[in-house]
Amino acid sequence: MANLKRWLYRGNHPNWIAQLLNGFWAAIHSSGIAPNYLVTLEVIGRKSGRIISLPVVVALVDGQRYLVSMLGDEAQWVLNVRAANGKAFIRAGRRSEVRLEEVPAEQRAPILKAYLKRAPGARPHVAVNKDAPLAEFEAVAASYPAFRIVPTQEP
Repeated sequence: MANLKRWLYRGNHPNWIAQLLNGFWAAIHSSGIAPNYLVTLEVIGRKSGRIISLPVVVALVDGQRYLVSMLGDEAQWVLNVRAANGKAFIRAGRRSEVRLEEVPAEQRAPILKAYLKRAPGARPHVAVNKDAPLAEFEAVAASYPAFRIVPTQEP
């Protein structure tokens, strides 16, 4: 299974099968019928200017919600979020505008650990076991961007 996940995202880019699957899961996550930690991220493409939608898993740490890139700094959604200065939308039944604030590497370890507990599909991409001590997550945290989800308006 781990080899399949790596094949779907060879070179840190989804192949055509992964793109189809991502589209399917983005629709499910957007609908609001999935658990509340499965959402769709929408961000403006830095090259196309179009809205890019993808399914993501929200990690929860100390009451704060976070997104983590299982593919590291070169994931397209990370590059798009940075180019948009953090402006994005979260869709889970309804669409909410958010600001994604990048978390400094030295603060990412507990976020990465919480993320791996919720996102089994990410585990083949992260070189740490989900049950490893926090120190092991600290050693790799700089390789996996994390963003705090900040609502831009009250519901």
